[in-house]
Amino acid sequence: MSLIQSHDEPQIHQQHSYFQKFQNYLGEFVYGGIDGSITTFAVVAGASGAELSSAIILILGFANLLADGFSMSIGAYLAAKSEQENYEKHKKIEYWEIENMPEIERQEIRDIFKTKGFEGQLLEQVTNIICADKDRWVDVMMTEELGMIKEQRSPFKIGGVTFISFLILGLIPLIVYVIDFMHPFKSNLFLIACILTFFAFTMVGYLKSYVTQTSIWKGVLETLLLGAAAAAVAYFVGDFLEKLLV
Repeated sequence: MSLIQSHDEPQIHQQHSYFQKFQNYLGEFVYGGIDGSITTFAVVAGASGAELSSAIILILGFANLLADGFSMSIGAYLAAKSEQENYEKHKKIEYWEIENMPEIERQEIRDIFKTKGFEGQLLEQVTNIICADKDRWVDVMMTEELGMIKEQRSPFKIGGVTFISFLILGLIPLIVYVIDFMHPFKSNLFLIACILTFFAFTMVGYLKSYVTQTSIWKGVLETLLLGAAAAAVAYFVGDFLEKLLV
């Protein structure tokens, strides 16, 4: 029995590792998916309200899907990269202060842990232990004094996950129009797109509740309401402009 467990353990650990890596970027996947599905569905709704053909809807939809998805992923990448660069800048400052103003920095460590309840000989021991290692000293100053925690995730992966999620979920409202363009069929395309997008919103809302640690019903309903509101505005604007201009 122990041999079986020892044989399977690395595989189980590897599977857990992959799941953990996915969890680390779940927030970006959720918010990229929310933006992708809502904005693309809004474009489809607006075009449907204007009674445009499937070909035009596909042109507008894919242009929005690729342009907005790329823009959002670049924004996520730059935000994460800027956060890392800002962290490294302040870390260099802390190293400089420790090198050039050690007594002041030591007193700051002492004050930090004094507010945590340490006092007397124990406070001095803690201060000496922390200040004995410059890297540890800087790490404590970064978290306790500046309230900064280093972002361990890759900015490139953050941007990539955002873009992929935007494309996957943003593609859902367009699927029926792609099929109709290749093999035309007599159906209410917009109604089918609404149904497909409803399921997409439900899935994203469920994942959102997992990320934010809130009620599943709240996450799903909030996503559905936001998506429906954006689509309704786009649809009626498209319908109004079609009647006004055509």
